Amino acid sequence: MRCAHWRGVPLDLAREAREKSAAQYIDRAVQCQLSAHDEGEHFGLLTDAGAYGTALWLRWHGVDEAELVVLPDCPVAAPGSDGEGCCLFADHAKQHTWEDDLEEVSCTS
Repeated sequence: MRCAHWRGVPLDLAREAREKSAAQYIDRAVQCQLSAHDEGEHFGLLTDAGAYGTALWLRWHGVDEAELVVLPDCPVAAPGSDGEGCCLFADHAKQHTWEDDLEEVSCTS
C-alpha cells in the first residue's frame, strides 16, 4: 500500500523544478510514492529530470523541510519477459511498485 502522506510544493521549488526540467507544469501537491510509512523521509515524483534514467523528486521530512533532488530511476523490473519496471528511484527502501498486491499502482498516478 502506498504512503498516504501528501505535501504541497512550495512556489520557489516549483519554479526551480520548471527551470531544471523541460516540464511546463509542476503539480502543486505530490503524494509520497514509497510504501506506507510514518517515519523518515517522503518522496513525491515531480517530473523527468531531462537526463535519461533520472527524475526530479520532492523530498520532505516533517512539515517545514522540503527540497528538490535528482535521483536515478530504479533499474529493477518484475520477473518475467514482460516484467513491469519499478516506478521509484534507485536504492529506495522496502518494496518495488510492482510488488504491491493490495492496489494497482501506475507510475503516473
